[in-house]
Amino acid sequence: MSRILIVDDSRTSRKILRSILEDAGHDVVGEAMDGQDGVNKYKEMRPDLVTLDITMPVMDGLEALKCIREVNAEAKVIMVTAAGQQNKMIDAIKLGASEFVTKPFEPDEIVKMVNKLANN
Repeated sequence: MSRILIVDDSRTSRKILRSILEDAGHDVVGEAMDGQDGVNKYKEMRPDLVTLDITMPVMDGLEALKCIREVNAEAKVIMVTAAGQQNKMIDAIKLGASEFVTKPFEPDEIVKMVNKLANN
């Protein structure tokens, strides 16, 4: 079981991810609505893993990823992307993203990815 922080400006996406992760036995320790809030909660909660949307207000996911990796270079971060964001995915890889998942969510894919990262 992993302690997970969900960072997404969409309440619906956060709710869906929380349900998928909790049904798989993981503990969602917090949610954030934008990148800055996500970085602050990461520093406070020190979760095992973060799901991080790329497109958000205040601070986007790429900037938040950069800040989280400055706090913990070993942070495990799954980037959440919409279709057609290949350039941003490449940037996220360069910044140290662990994995990617695209919307709409495939529950089995997310659980498999989280379990793989949890065991590394």
